[in-house]
Amino acid sequence: MTGHVPSLPRTPAARLRWALADGWTLTRRALTHWARQPAQVVVGLLFPIMIVLMFRYLFGGQMRVPGGGGYAEFLLPGMYAMTMAFGLETTFAAVSGDAAKGVTDRFRSLPMASSAVVTGRAAADLLHSALTLALMLACGLAVGWRWHDGTARALWAIALLLLLRFALLWAGIYLGLVAGDPQLLVAVQILVWPVGFLSNVFAAPSTMPGWLGAIAEWNPLSATVSATRELFGNPGWGGGSWAARHSLLLAVLWPVLITLVFFSLSVRRFRRLSR
Repeated sequence: MTGHVPSLPRTPAARLRWALADGWTLTRRALTHWARQPAQVVVGLLFPIMIVLMFRYLFGGQMRVPGGGGYAEFLLPGMYAMTMAFGLETTFAAVSGDAAKGVTDRFRSLPMASSAVVTGRAAADLLHSALTLALMLACGLAVGWRWHDGTARALWAIALLLLLRFALLWAGIYLGLVAGDPQLLVAVQILVWPVGFLSNVFAAPSTMPGWLGAIAEWNPLSATVSATRELFGNPGWGGGSWAARHSLLLAVLWPVLITLVFFSLSVRRFRRLSR
């Protein structure tokens, strides 16, 4: 007996509905895994909160905020952005784990949209990141952080943080597909952590050597940090460079560019697996 193989949709609208339905199916798969393994999710949520508490109470007494103001209000926007950036590691681990177990190859053998695997993972990780950010915001409020320029601007800042995470999760998906081995997570951390700290989160780019400060100022993470500090009404480093004066623009352009590049690379890589 031969099974019935459904015909592929022919019109663009039908293909889009097909891709969205398949993507949502795989999103629900990831959410189901988290529901059955809550300990892993809880640990992932508690780690950034622990980092915030450490920096706030262990180092905060020695920190001097540029231009005055509370250290928590200076620190927290940077910590929010770093948490979104380091989420790339979670995405890499999930994608490379599926590839190593043969799950990804199994998906490729099914009559499903080729983009569904990557879009499903992206949607699931973005939902997880939104929950993580909500908990961090609550933690920030508990340790003295506040926004000062109205709810609308604060929501724009939150949107920029999620936009950064959305862009970088595509980088995580692509690297996971290329590596195909979750043990290579250490190599990704060696890449991600220096990029995270080579920014304006903890130190002003103006205090760094000229070439290093320029890299820090043009770091996509720095753009999001500067933009969110401005939108929240929190203190920042300032600066007279073009990147510092146009951080809001760069906080949108950088994630859009990263998304365009790594989304196309991810879908192409998925289609070429095991060829």
